[in-house]
Amino acid sequence: MAETTVAEVMAELAALEDPKTREVNEKHGDDHGVNLGKLRALAKRLKTQQDLARRLWETDDTAARLLAMLICRPKAFERDELDVMLREARTPKVHDWLVNYVVKKNPHSEELRLAWSGDPDSVVASAGWALTTERVVKNPDGLDLAGLLDVIEATMTDAPDRLQWAMNHCLAQIGIEHAEHRARAIDIGERLEVLKDYPTSPNCTSPFAPIWITEMVRRQHDR
Repeated sequence: MAETTVAEVMAELAALEDPKTREVNEKHGDDHGVNLGKLRALAKRLKTQQDLARRLWETDDTAARLLAMLICRPKAFERDELDVMLREARTPKVHDWLVNYVVKKNPHSEELRLAWSGDPDSVVASAGWALTTERVVKNPDGLDLAGLLDVIEATMTDAPDRLQWAMNHCLAQIGIEHAEHRARAIDIGERLEVLKDYPTSPNCTSPFAPIWITEMVRRQHDR
């Protein structure tokens, strides 16, 4: 089979561009107009192609970067390569997919979690907190959960949006997953009032930590 070129893929992405999709995405800070279902279908057809994924990333095009993360080999990236990529990830969706689809599956994820969590760039730090939240849920051994709550209590109120959101997610998961820290997590959430007034659709759980924790624990008990 002939090798797929970047130009061919970019032409296909351009053909999938939809102005209405772009309008919706731009409200969330994402500058692309490709329906994600169609993007996933294209990725399925291309299958895994690490070299093509790297070249698509280098285009700096948001849709191309999202596609790159669906066709890459997450374990094939070096630690420093992922650090550069995260700092280059300009839009929320690219940042989110890079952390969730690539970094979480990479052998360097723990090193990067530690390096990013205290980074002066709040968007980079938010990736460190997202990786910490993953460990809170899946692999908490060795984590200082009380220490994490100390940091959240001291810094979440004044943290920039993306970092605040990531810290709040961590706070909620500590409360949901670890009964011995639940009362303190709820108390921190109630005192800081972060995301208390966040508009929440019907049938969705509020991101306000005390409500989120209480609701998820109730669902666990109802199973």
